[in-house]
Amino acid sequence: MSLITLGIESSCDETGVALYQMGRGLLAHALHTQIAMHSEYGGVVPELASRDHVQRVTPLVRQVLHEADISLEQVDAIAYTQGPGLGGALLVGASVANALAYALDIPTIGIHHLEGHLLSPLLSDPAPEFPFVALLVSGGHTQLMRVDGVGRYTLLGETLDDAAGEAFDKSAKLLGLGYPGGPALSSLAAQGKADRFKLPRPMLHSGDLDFSFSGLKTAVLTLTKQHEIDEQTRADIACATQDAIVDVLAYKARAALAQTGLDQLVVAGGVGANRLLRERLSRDIGKRGGKVFYPDLQFCTDNGAMIAFAGALRLAQQQGRKEYRFDVKPRWNLAEIG
Repeated sequence: MSLITLGIESSCDETGVALYQMGRGLLAHALHTQIAMHSEYGGVVPELASRDHVQRVTPLVRQVLHEADISLEQVDAIAYTQGPGLGGALLVGASVANALAYALDIPTIGIHHLEGHLLSPLLSDPAPEFPFVALLVSGGHTQLMRVDGVGRYTLLGETLDDAAGEAFDKSAKLLGLGYPGGPALSSLAAQGKADRFKLPRPMLHSGDLDFSFSGLKTAVLTLTKQHEIDEQTRADIACATQDAIVDVLAYKARAALAQTGLDQLVVAGGVGANRLLRERLSRDIGKRGGKVFYPDLQFCTDNGAMIAFAGALRLAQQQGRKEYRFDVKPRWNLAEIG
């Protein structure tokens, strides 16, 4: 029988648990989001996030085992997010994963959070085939990677300051929108007039595949000071902000495909759920004969399914271990893993 991998994600403000079996696919997954708790503070409070992971992870493990109708003793390996992320939050997942694995005498696999996002579109049908270009737009990360296989990643370009997700969230905060800011700004943008304001497209013609969004945030701040912010103006600025971010992401993604000579683009991470970005990429790259792959919307945010899946792929490469060390990596470059 194919091996069963339990995946645990606890890098930030979502607790995700899932079971994946090679040959059968995703058996069960469950997710608890901390949005309601952190919204009172306008952003993630690390200590509260860690405490909530402690409360949620064990019940979620029981839930997915029940839904998949398997016992804990049938699990062959446990994958967990080793980094990057909040140190305390990562330690919760690492502790639970290693303690369970030690008790069961099975291996653990520490997974890079961004690798989980990068591989998550492979859970969908149809799925991309290696090699492809990946646009990772998750939280504080905006990167373009060439992906030749599991663990075979080449960095093509990345953000030099604020990431796309941070630009969404910080601009939303300037507009007085709630947490999380990105989805709120995107929703408001749908009511805006696209031609009222023109915001800069940082590094659009820089000649490389790097990004910079801090100047965009400054431009949004300037607009909020120059105009009386009624509801329509707020929507118009939101629309201009979203257009600027999407224009840059789409342009650089097309350039990455041209530079590598590849015709498949994978988009992963929370910003990958943005409707305008999906429409723009699918249209532009489709015109050039290419194809874009996205994870299911439920797997765009942090989740256990992507960790269980990445763990299963790593387990197939015999990368599990029985060392049971709680060695989390809050800062961890994706290009360093193999």
